Amino acid sequence: MKKIETKILQGDCKEVLKTIDENSINLIVTSPPYADRRKNTYGGIKPENYVDWFLPISNELLRVLKPSGTFILNIKEKAEEGERHTYVIELILALRKQGWLWTEEYIWYKKNSYPGKWPNRFRDAWERCLQFNKSKRFNMYQEEVMIPVGDWANGRLKNLSETDKIRDNSKNGSGFGKNISNWLNREKVYPNNVLHFATVCNNKNHSAAFPEELPEWFIRLFTKEFDNVLDPFMGSGTTLNVAKRMKRNSIGIDIISEYVEMVKKEIQESEFVLFETKTEYETVKHE
Repeated sequence: MKKIETKILQGDCKEVLKTIDENSINLIVTSPPYADRRKNTYGGIKPENYVDWFLPISNELLRVLKPSGTFILNIKEKAEEGERHTYVIELILALRKQGWLWTEEYIWYKKNSYPGKWPNRFRDAWERCLQFNKSKRFNMYQEEVMIPVGDWANGRLKNLSETDKIRDNSKNGSGFGKNISNWLNREKVYPNNVLHFATVCNNKNHSAAFPEELPEWFIRLFTKEFDNVLDPFMGSGTTLNVAKRMKRNSIGIDIISEYVEMVKKEIQESEFVLFETKTEYETVKHE
């Protein structure tokens, strides 16, 4: 019987990633410190320095990811002096030059975001989840994230026209229309790229923990059981805990020793856990 392995490494991920085997990771899901955020814990990276700071890290991520793997980057640009900063856009362009394919962009809609306004804008209620790949042929298990067909089908599929039953040319010249009859008698359909997940209110002793539903959705979409999941900015360990529950191997890295110790305690329920801090190894087996 296979055992799930969770590896926790402490240190600067730019250096620690060098110890991970090339082409060994199926999925990277992470949320690095945003520009000028988390200064008390991670020091804060200025927007104008963000790309130069991140590229050595992403170069190692490119090395360790399998050609069939996927990299999901949760990030959000900041507003400064009444204007959105461009560092996320600059990072996307730089990653493409580095060899990454920018395959898709998912929007995490924070459905429990409370109202607010500033003189020239309203409260952010969403964040980017950028998808990057090494190859156009990557593993994707779309059936794993299908959702109930929804109430829209009750009216839209009730009286189909003749054009609803074929994939005809759209009248507005945008290309082929949809064959609406394809959705008849279906209980589930594919989702869109807007993910409706609530934020974490009790922040798990971390200032920027994301909800378990976020890494879970991507783990379902891009991996199978016993695949390898990596979070190079582990934080409170959400990705690792979800991966363990879903029977995926995982590696988490964080520079803050308090977070490493906290995640170690949470993960100890695993049947097999490997804790690693550079040269020290400790194996904990579930009694």
